[in-house]
Amino acid sequence: MPARYNGGMARLPRLVLPQQPHILIQRAIDQLTVFRDADDFAVYLRWLREAARQFKVAVHAYVLLPNEVQLLASPADETGLAKMMQWLGRHYVPYFNAKYGRAGTLWQGRYRATLVDPDPYLLLCTQYIETAPVRAGLAATAADYPWSSNLHHIGLKPDPVVTEHASYWLLGNTPFDREGAYKNLLEQGLSSAQLRLLDDSAHKGWPLGSEHFKTALGKKVSRPVVPGRRGRPRKTAVQSA
Repeated sequence: MPARYNGGMARLPRLVLPQQPHILIQRAIDQLTVFRDADDFAVYLRWLREAARQFKVAVHAYVLLPNEVQLLASPADETGLAKMMQWLGRHYVPYFNAKYGRAGTLWQGRYRATLVDPDPYLLLCTQYIETAPVRAGLAATAADYPWSSNLHHIGLKPDPVVTEHASYWLLGNTPFDREGAYKNLLEQGLSSAQLRLLDDSAHKGWPLGSEHFKTALGKKVSRPVVPGRRGRPRKTAVQSA
């Protein structure tokens, strides 16, 4: 029986479009702490840089939480994201298991991927990812957490993992201008409505974009791009002649 895409339990097939940004979320199994010391974070980031280069994926933003990875990335082709994440798993899982004397997978099923309309959501997604440690109670500010792309975007530490998106470049004509403008965005913060929207899209896999973006997308792909209504369809009243 085919899956029903009504916002219920059926999991949507991933929607990946080349040259478009996507939010990727991969969670540890049973809340396992998969990054336990600075070496773990550094090793994963080194392999992330290599995998992104190898499979032609531009990583615009990232955060490594103790039990979760969040990325904002644009692949050059439809297979780049999957190949990158598979490659990372084949390298990091054996490293972690050998180091900590365990066996088995680290990750909770497959990673989630959410297609993003960059205008106007790219910078909102960047902020959402880089402020995750603050929402998780791991840091007072995004700049206090060393395992994200935030220090790159505010000009404190160039990060070879990061490929800046055109939306970031539109913040200013010079690096100083862009960094200052992005700091201002961080200071303004995300509204509760923006956080709800980003949470919902990132964790359920529905594309994040305008109605025009979703309408155009729906004509290109073979899966739903917006949640269907729950329950049975309404019956149309029959008018008497």
